[in-house]
Amino acid sequence: MKEVTPLAYELVRLQRDDTVATITLNRPEKRNALNTALRDEIRAALEELEADDGVSVAIITGAGPVFCAGFDTSEFASTPPAEIFAGESAVRYHHRLQHFGKPLVAAINGPAMGGGFDIAALCDVRIAAEGAAFGHPEIKFGAPALFGPLAAIIGGGLARDLCLSGRRIDALEALRIGLVSKVVAPDQLLDEAKAVARTIAEAPAATLRSMKAAILEATSWKFQP
Repeated sequence: MKEVTPLAYELVRLQRDDTVATITLNRPEKRNALNTALRDEIRAALEELEADDGVSVAIITGAGPVFCAGFDTSEFASTPPAEIFAGESAVRYHHRLQHFGKPLVAAINGPAMGGGFDIAALCDVRIAAEGAAFGHPEIKFGAPALFGPLAAIIGGGLARDLCLSGRRIDALEALRIGLVSKVVAPDQLLDEAKAVARTIAEAPAATLRSMKAAILEATSWKFQP
């Protein structure tokens, strides 16, 4: 079994529990908004788990009451928006999220807006807390949504509606349209996500990798900056 030396992170928490790992976005004071540093740490954590043969399934969640508020607009003062949305860091981040070779479960503990919605859409299974919400308001200031992954989940018509309008939907509507598999009480969310992850992890790791590769091939999509 390949041994992996854990890295030190400042903006995410990475925890392992047997064959299930949990990545927690850890900028609660900023509503877990995605700045370049946080995106880079998410990518690094996924790469670490990809290389760890002891981990079969990963969960992504957020610290505090918000899953992820989207892009951190305070970066616009120092970095051109085009670089934030589609520069090298953005391309590498989206590529790693999409091509993570193991099942990925989103435990959506609150609003998942803009880039946070994209994280959820790039996961394989989505479970939401009752207070969760989804939307792409960032289209209003020039950040396109990831249409392809969302369309693969809920269909092209609804995906076009959400991507073009930027409108917000709540957890119950997300459940109705098939965006999430379950809606649970906030205090049950992580337990439910871990139960789902453990059920998935009962399959042989090699089989899960093969299944994930087949899923990616069937829903092939490339981030276009």
